[in-house]
Amino acid sequence: MLRKSFLTLSIFIVTIPAFAQIGGDAAFTSLDLPMSARAAALGGRAVAINDNDLNLATWNPALLNSTMSSQMALSFADYISDIKYGYAAFAWNFKKVGTFGLNATRIDYGTFRETDNTGAQIGTFTAGEYGINASFSRMLDSNFTIGVNARFIQSNLYLWKANGLGFDAAILYARPRHNFSATILARNVGVMMDQYTYGDKEKLPFEVEAGLAFKPQHAPFRISLSLVNLQKWDLTYTDPNNPPQLVDPLTGDSIKTSKFRSFNDKLGRHIVVGGELLIGKAVSLRFGYNYDRRKELMLSTRHGATGFTFGAGVRIYKFNISYAHCAYHLAGSTNTFTITTQLSDFYHH
Repeated sequence: MLRKSFLTLSIFIVTIPAFAQIGGDAAFTSLDLPMSARAAALGGRAVAINDNDLNLATWNPALLNSTMSSQMALSFADYISDIKYGYAAFAWNFKKVGTFGLNATRIDYGTFRETDNTGAQIGTFTAGEYGINASFSRMLDSNFTIGVNARFIQSNLYLWKANGLGFDAAILYARPRHNFSATILARNVGVMMDQYTYGDKEKLPFEVEAGLAFKPQHAPFRISLSLVNLQKWDLTYTDPNNPPQLVDPLTGDSIKTSKFRSFNDKLGRHIVVGGELLIGKAVSLRFGYNYDRRKELMLSTRHGATGFTFGAGVRIYKFNISYAHCAYHLAGSTNTFTITTQLSDFYHH
């Protein structure tokens, strides 16, 4: 389906995705998209869950481990408007060396009409972004694992092209017998090698994250807590065209904002919570809440489910299938599908 104007793409690039937006001062903010259905269902971030899921390890390389060897994952997301994205990932373990992962991502912004200065259509064009990501992890001892990502990213937006090189580094602390894990992660440390326009040196969306995950012994649920954008305390944004009212228009009295309320608001924007209800060994129900996404994208007159995410996972035969529904805005939600399998299951008896 042809889109009506290039403006749609421009608006998307500026706002994608608002829950990680801290001023629009970086390129390739699409790197903050939750690629897998499980991560999307858990609020968009699930950085510390250590249960041999390659899809979570594509974000946090320290989650890679030897049990993921020969694991393969495919994911697809139907995003806002006609935008679609997905990835393919694979992992392999080499004894005495470590575990390696490789994934390729693609974002398709769709097809657009090209017009001249009179508005007459003279053709069509497409736009998209692509990435290749290589990961490596190695256990330091029975509790600590380190991991790194290296990625090449390229963006083609009509006549404007850019590419960059980015790195992630993470360390994971895990206590498998206690079903507890914690991590800290530095993402998108890198440079733009070619800019969209000459002289404009954009940055990659650098971010520091931390998180923990815990499943109480014998309990049928898991809790995930992620702390995002730790490199910057104040993530709030004030619209210069709609500044907050400092004086009550009826009484003329000054409107004072509680410092405690302001502190809680700023703190909440760093927290993403998620939970999984585990039904046997084959089914899980998932939910998440992203406070910052809700504050950025909800309407003042109608909040709806903005910021809430839901999903489920089921194991059928030798395949794990996951689905997520994310409420970004009253104008639209996203649906993500992921399928994962262990290739060695098909030839090991």
